[in-house]
Amino acid sequence: MSEKQMTTEMPTTYDPKASEAKWYEYWMQGKYFEAGKRPDAPTYTIVIPPPNVTGMLHIGHALDFTLQDIMIRTKRMQGFDALWLP
Repeated sequence: MSEKQMTTEMPTTYDPKASEAKWYEYWMQGKYFEAGKRPDAPTYTIVIPPPNVTGMLHIGHALDFTLQDIMIRTKRMQGFDALWLP
């Protein structure tokens, strides 16, 4: 295989509509945006805030999302009906 055949052209900018269009129906059918699958359990929710005004991501964002992930997973392991909602 030549090198030209092995490369795939990627878009230079991210298009969230194109990415979400591929997955959104799957997410809705899987009820991934819903809690309440365990009504006997206490609830715990984290709502991911919108991005900052400048649109520039930095290490603080990575830390914030990592901490949210840790908190949601911990609550699930503690028996909570946890939802991490964008």
